[in-house]
Amino acid sequence: MKPKVLHPKAFVFDAYGTLFDVHSVLRRNDAGLTGDLQALSQLWRRKQVELTWFRALMERYEDFWSITEMALRFALQQLAIPATAPQVERLMEAYLCPAAFDDVRLALEAMKPAPLAILSNGSPRMLDGAVRGNGLESYFTAVISVDRVKTYKPSPRVYALGPELLNLPADEILFVSSNAWDAAGAKAFGYRVCWCNRSGAEMEDWGFPPDFIVRRLDEIEARLAGRSVIG
Repeated sequence: MKPKVLHPKAFVFDAYGTLFDVHSVLRRNDAGLTGDLQALSQLWRRKQVELTWFRALMERYEDFWSITEMALRFALQQLAIPATAPQVERLMEAYLCPAAFDDVRLALEAMKPAPLAILSNGSPRMLDGAVRGNGLESYFTAVISVDRVKTYKPSPRVYALGPELLNLPADEILFVSSNAWDAAGAKAFGYRVCWCNRSGAEMEDWGFPPDFIVRRLDEIEARLAGRSVIG
């Protein structure tokens, strides 16, 4: 049995891919598109992340709503999937409320009464829609958008928002992300870090490994208590 470790004083979560399933937007397909929607969803997400990195490096900030639409239009064009202006608009509106993963509410319940926060690339409007649309608003002490500092992860300016607004040192906060590059960025900043490896991907060497890895968010409390989990 692993030894019990000091319990964090607060938890900070990434939003997209960690709490909210970005691919649920195209699985629902409210816009009625035809074509390879799985490929579209994967490319849309990959381009969305790439654009945030480019914008951060160029110091030419545009909010995540604009980035998300640019990525969608790029993916549609690359995959030659026809979409009318109303269909693009419906997909964008659907992105305001991606479905929460089924482990989210169980995990948040287990972590109470510690302060819980979201720290995300998402714009304030997008995060508000996702949290409220999934009925999760009562769980979070703070929902923090990069819009406050006008850049994107993995900038240290973004990660600094968590300790600042929670009034705690980074090493007393557990940062949780399903994105390995985000987990590495948070670890480099000074957080304790959990990588939620939902897809069972191979661990890449980003130079800043997480403190521990889970497959689901509702495994975190068991890991913190030193209990083994399946997977």
